[in-house]
Amino acid sequence: MLGPVILAASRSDKMRRFISAAPGTKQVVDRFIAGEGVDDVVPVIQDSAAKGLEVTLDVVGEDITTPEQAAAARDAYLELVGRLKELGLGARAEMSVKLSMFGQALENGHELALANVRPVVEAAAAIGTTVTLDAEDHTTLDSMFAIHEELRKDFPQTGCVIQSYLFRTEADARRLAAAGSRVRLVKGAYKEPASVAYQNKPEIDKAYVRILKTLMQGDGYPMIGSHDPRLIAIGQELARQAGRKLDEYEFQMLYGIRSEEHIRLAAEGHRMRVYTAYGTDWYGYFMRRLAEKPANLLFFGRSVLTKG
Repeated sequence: MLGPVILAASRSDKMRRFISAAPGTKQVVDRFIAGEGVDDVVPVIQDSAAKGLEVTLDVVGEDITTPEQAAAARDAYLELVGRLKELGLGARAEMSVKLSMFGQALENGHELALANVRPVVEAAAAIGTTVTLDAEDHTTLDSMFAIHEELRKDFPQTGCVIQSYLFRTEADARRLAAAGSRVRLVKGAYKEPASVAYQNKPEIDKAYVRILKTLMQGDGYPMIGSHDPRLIAIGQELARQAGRKLDEYEFQMLYGIRSEEHIRLAAEGHRMRVYTAYGTDWYGYFMRRLAEKPANLLFFGRSVLTKG
């Protein structure tokens, strides 16, 4: 029940200031955010590779307000690509980007976001990796899918994310389940109205299974974004029924959540990718992690009380 309240708070400047100043915040943020800069995240990538894991890297930041901030976001990703190239880690690390960070909501935002993300996708391809376009709230998705389609003309490995709580997603999945596509399926982590999205967990989970079945039976590459043990088991069974080999789909989970499960799935031969966020503008990402699971909120509350 607190989830919608926390998601609403994720857009509040007043709550941002309050949470940022809380004495126990850093301890909890460090659980979900790998660091503030590239140098902080490189050891995480190397440690993951040593454990047989792959990563997708997210430079956190959203709701930018100027073209200059959008250009800075682009440059932060280009810096990341440069470090991955230096370290020879391109094969183990892809990138996830939010187009809002590249200027999507600004004047002429669609064109601006495409212009800013294209050099990142091109640089990623040059070192043997790729980029996945994250899904944000439903008002941004037509633009995101259009940018995805445009990028795939030159970089067909470019991925995208779909969210099971949106009514539109089953149709999107049928369209995207084509040869060469890479699609990450998640439940969804934004506050959405009942006119466009399921509002309770059972309906969201049922939709997730239906959509995942579509992806597994299609010709693309499904990426199962979930920490739910039941959905993970269902994903394995749907892959078996579709005749997929272990390298024809993958699991994705968040950095700092169910780390033992990351190792278990990798040890079984599955491709296991850890969504690893870093950067200084962590607030929106952090609040969605709190909203997703009550245990995360309890952990935060205990930390604040202890530090206080």
